[in-house]
Amino acid sequence: MSNQVSIFENNTGVTVSTPRKGALGDVFTSSATVSTTRRIQARNTGDFVRIISGQQAGDPVRDALNVIIVGAHKEVSREFYGSEYDPDNPTLPDCWSNKGDVPDEGCSNPQADTCASCSQNIKGANGRRPCKFQRRIAVMVEGDPKGTVYQFKIPSKSLFGKGVGNTHPFEKYTQYLADHGESPDTVVTQIAHDPNNQSQTYVLNFKPDRQISDKEYELVLAA
Repeated sequence: MSNQVSIFENNTGVTVSTPRKGALGDVFTSSATVSTTRRIQARNTGDFVRIISGQQAGDPVRDALNVIIVGAHKEVSREFYGSEYDPDNPTLPDCWSNKGDVPDEGCSNPQADTCASCSQNIKGANGRRPCKFQRRIAVMVEGDPKGTVYQFKIPSKSLFGKGVGNTHPFEKYTQYLADHGESPDTVVTQIAHDPNNQSQTYVLNFKPDRQISDKEYELVLAA
């Protein structure tokens, strides 16, 4: 058995004998359009909620959620809020940059000409930057026969750092998959709240649960 399977905890419903080609295989070579009316949001309470057209849909999922990543913005983005962000009443940031280089057109309060020269990109006494990194991805929830696509934002604390075993922060996780001949859109990914996190904001871990099944592969191709 190849090392492409050894990274998974489970692997059922897979009948293909050769690796599938994933559109995200070389670490997000192209940008993807993700839904802004359908999103899944992680919360400090340790759960995940689906938001459709601004309203919560269904019951929260506690601790961990299995998804298939079908799209991602190529670059790590940035966003700055001049006031405290309220996840229950989301608003646009004062300033943001999809590519992480310059403020995007449409920002209500651009903070600088470039992100590199911005004072909001400097760490404060608490060791944090007022302007936060994030990555936007598009996911399908495991078990959804319709393959509905949701937007999911990964905050900075869940992007960078080292993992343990097959569990990693997101940027390390995508590289881990590539090192084992897989892609984010050829595996079922478990997104879980870090049980060891002691901070006031949530931290997410990512690990591969299994390769996608034949039926899931058709949904991925359609997405």
